[in-house]
Amino acid sequence: MRLKGKVALITGAARGQGAAIARLFAAEGAHVVVGARSDEAGTATVREIRESGGKALFVHLDVTNEDDWRTAVRMTVSSFGRLDVLVNNAGVWSRGMVEETSEDLWDAMIETNASSIFLGTREAIPEMRRAGGGSIINTSTTTGLVASGNAAAYGAAKGAVRLLTKATAIQYGREGIRANSIHPGPIDTDMGDEVWPDERTRDAVIRRTVVGRLGTPEDVAYGAVYLASDESAFVTGTELVIDGGWTAH
Repeated sequence: MRLKGKVALITGAARGQGAAIARLFAAEGAHVVVGARSDEAGTATVREIRESGGKALFVHLDVTNEDDWRTAVRMTVSSFGRLDVLVNNAGVWSRGMVEETSEDLWDAMIETNASSIFLGTREAIPEMRRAGGGSIINTSTTTGLVASGNAAAYGAAKGAVRLLTKATAIQYGREGIRANSIHPGPIDTDMGDEVWPDERTRDAVIRRTVVGRLGTPEDVAYGAVYLASDESAFVTGTELVIDGGWTAH
């Protein structure tokens, strides 16, 4: 098992990509803490993991709430004794060009997609230091690498994730704390249904993807397992692009 004995806190893990990461981490031997705003969906993910023989715990976590972060990290350590891996996966998407973006929408994108990662990272670092090191995995997107024509606020927030990740890597690498960002391309999730609401749009996305299909949540989860594992011990401050060749054009 690639993550045997590691303790991982995963945000946005009630459904979709986050739930896939949680399930795969547990299958690879990690003790998983599922953080999510939806108590019902988060508890269901934990129940599924436990029924498959894994170890999991649910914590209510609004990633924009500083107190929720403190509670989540405290519960992780009190339940499993340490924190080795933080996966900042929670995020929201919005459409809009610059002139179409209200200040409220801008603030919401920054708060949920970027500030939340700062809060989680800040809370996790002291516990990872006590554990002798750790891995922080931040979910950005290909839009955090190349600009989108219709998602200004979302892209700006996800771009901030990339550079916050690099700053974290530089500042804490000598303490054994690694930080990397994952940049998924077109992934077939509920959020994807919002981005490509009709078959015509979806087909156009697939045609642009080099491998000829949308990605799956599991495609991203395998990348997260690698970054959480000791196999990536010399990998920090970098981007793992999982996009089926989308940005190769």
